[in-house]
Amino acid sequence: MSTLTMLLIVWGVLTVVLVLLLIYRSTLSMHQDEQLFLDDSSKNLREEQEQVQARMKKVTPWVRVLGAASGVLIIVIAGIAVWQRINQGY
Repeated sequence: MSTLTMLLIVWGVLTVVLVLLLIYRSTLSMHQDEQLFLDDSSKNLREEQEQVQARMKKVTPWVRVLGAASGVLIIVIAGIAVWQRINQGY
């Protein structure tokens, strides 16, 4: 198996994980309210919103890291492919 093939497999796995995290984050954001005014009788709703916000804070850094890694890796793969094409002619 060539280096380019292995890099494509790694990129594919990273991208699939990234897409799954993006889907998870979007489902969390559907349950999150922009502005919420709650009194003491709605304590359960406030706790639920705080839990959603905590989950969003945990997911966001992973989305950024995986997005950056996926972007850098596809650029590296494109560079290697171009380099191999250029050197093939000689």
